[in-house]
Amino acid sequence: MPRHLLTIPDLSAAELRTVLSLAQRADLPRVLDGRGAALIFEKPSNRTRHSMEMAVVQLGGHPVYTRGEEVGFDRREPVEDVTRVMAGYHGLLAARVFSHGVVERMAAVSAVPVINMLSDWAHPLQALADVLTMEQVHGDLRGRVVAWVGDYNNVARSLAEACVLLGADVALACPNGYGASAGELERLNLLGAGAVVDRRRPIDAVDGAIAVHTDTWTSMGQEAEKAERERAFESYAVTAELMAHAAGGAGFYHCMPAYRGVEVSAEVMDGAHSHAIAQAHNRLHAARAAIAFVMGER
Repeated sequence: MPRHLLTIPDLSAAELRTVLSLAQRADLPRVLDGRGAALIFEKPSNRTRHSMEMAVVQLGGHPVYTRGEEVGFDRREPVEDVTRVMAGYHGLLAARVFSHGVVERMAAVSAVPVINMLSDWAHPLQALADVLTMEQVHGDLRGRVVAWVGDYNNVARSLAEACVLLGADVALACPNGYGASAGELERLNLLGAGAVVDRRRPIDAVDGAIAVHTDTWTSMGQEAEKAERERAFESYAVTAELMAHAAGGAGFYHCMPAYRGVEVSAEVMDGAHSHAIAQAHNRLHAARAAIAFVMGER
């Protein structure tokens, strides 16, 4: 059976550590040598497209970028038909989709590995880059506190899962109605050695944190909610004043695109303690490692 990566918990704690080790290697074998990789994008992207295409090339493969309208999942053809056909052409399939159910259906019938490049439920490649960057900056994450300020979305979920598996604690600060449910918190706290707590107030979440993460308040597909979300999140911006309550030397992290003056101040985003650009660059190393892992490299 092929190995898929749809969510971070598809990896054990030991396997996550293996992927992070692969991300730091400059000598990965060409696991896609002479093979194609279908990269399907229902949602446009900057970091995901460039990092995945270059990762495939560096691993010896040929990336084939495909727009969502070209395959027309469940419009032109069922997801399963698209997947079975493409699996006969390529050594790897990867998809950036609106619905997580699409990548689950792909994985259920694919004869080759499937990687989730983003869905409404999870963003595992971003989480790999996040924890990789934090370890480069702060060292071992075990027993450390990582704060998330803003919407508990797909990025937050995958980050929390990765942190818990690595033994880090996660403090969430989300407005009412935009946080993790009690059931979700229970699920996260059963995953690994780390703990996830809902602090609600940003000032409480960042207290003692070595890393403060946020994301845009309005993601693709939520444009109709923008005004409502901005009202709900207006006290959840990451500012220099908020960062001052974090641990000494705490870093700021953002998956980008970042909207200065909205979820983060320009002073923080462009300041000396911002690691957002390093995160973006690590998307390449994370993608390369994830591909190598699902293709069997250990």
